[in-house]
Amino acid sequence: MATLLGIVVLVIGLLVSIALHELGHMIPAKRFGVRVSEYFVGFGPRVWSRVKGETEYGLKAIPLGGYVRMVGMIPPEERVRPVRVRGWAGRLIADAREAAVEEIQPGEDARAFYHLAWWKKVIVMMGGPLVNLVLAIVIFTAVLSTVGSPVPSLTVGAVVPCVPAAGAAACTDADPASPAAQAGLQEGDTIVAVDGTSVEDWDEATAIIAAAPGETMPLEVVRGGEPITLSITPIARERVVYDESGEPVLDAAGEPVLETVGYLGVSPEFVAEPQPLTAGAVQTWDYLVATTEVVLTLPAHLWDVTQAALGMEERRADSIMGVVGVGRVAGDISSAQVEGYGPTERVGDMLMLLGGLNLALFVFNMIPLVPLDGGHVASALWQGIKNGWARLRRLPAPAPVDVARMMPLAYGVFGILLVMGVVLIYADIVAPVELI
Repeated sequence: MATLLGIVVLVIGLLVSIALHELGHMIPAKRFGVRVSEYFVGFGPRVWSRVKGETEYGLKAIPLGGYVRMVGMIPPEERVRPVRVRGWAGRLIADAREAAVEEIQPGEDARAFYHLAWWKKVIVMMGGPLVNLVLAIVIFTAVLSTVGSPVPSLTVGAVVPCVPAAGAAACTDADPASPAAQAGLQEGDTIVAVDGTSVEDWDEATAIIAAAPGETMPLEVVRGGEPITLSITPIARERVVYDESGEPVLDAAGEPVLETVGYLGVSPEFVAEPQPLTAGAVQTWDYLVATTEVVLTLPAHLWDVTQAALGMEERRADSIMGVVGVGRVAGDISSAQVEGYGPTERVGDMLMLLGGLNLALFVFNMIPLVPLDGGHVASALWQGIKNGWARLRRLPAPAPVDVARMMPLAYGVFGILLVMGVVLIYADIVAPVELI
């Protein structure tokens, strides 16, 4: 039941995001005088609709998107250069143009979308994605400044019983006991001072330990409200050196640079700590960069998912997911049974997931290919370039950019997106992403 509830909550959040996205298109379009005939959330058969003014508002059965129908997005034949394309592509262009012209009511040609100045078209088409971007910033800021984000505390969350062999994760009988286990450190102990130095956070404590391999030193902790002093001797271990951006430092041969550090064998207990208001913008930027990198390498990611779906390799934890995979993650969040992970943390994680999805919608919609918003933005910018060049040469205003010529490409992109969606759904079922 908790899993189902999580999925329902996520779907409702996505539908609200989609509805606001479409408002981002509709409101400026109406302000600029364009007639908007339909505003729908969902695709397929109508579930409910109501006509208010000149616009029909409603819901459709398949909650995988939404749209607003702005009249006259494609200019009539007499306003553009003749189309010399023949065959199926020519018929597709002609049919799209005819359907767009038929939407224009008698005496309302001036209200057609194609008449808008190029910068107004950019505002209308950017309105939807920008709403998703703003939603992401608002969601991240609200969650991080109230619920907070997990940060390591000075309380010991776990004690590693051994010093595992290099590259190993599990202990064996041949592995020596860890310095923490030998010293008698226990889960729940709160570190107060290391080697006589009071510490304020986990990083400060581990920095002192890392800098003293093989040296015996006192470790002051509080256990059950009572102060205790233990004696620890961090063992020397090698680890990879990372730069400020989190990337491993490489030597001249391209191999990771190693350093010798002290190893104790403990991990911290994480607690939620409210972050400053600027944390939402920082989180948005980090997610934005990561999401853009995924979109730019989408074919490679899709190939990996296909390989996993066919059982040829394991599904990676950072794999892209479809609606089924996202729903599964939402279910895992809502049903997780972890000590200290209560309703507030569940809601916070669900909202963070929703914020990430809004950022994904922003980035994906900005791909400069029709039928995506980015394709229409690109055509409007091209119109602006054409207009500026004509003014410089003192020539008449050029014809509107003929969006109809992009219809074969639009159908091709739609087909690719459909295939990608089917592959992701299948992979999410047969080879789901394991986050834990």
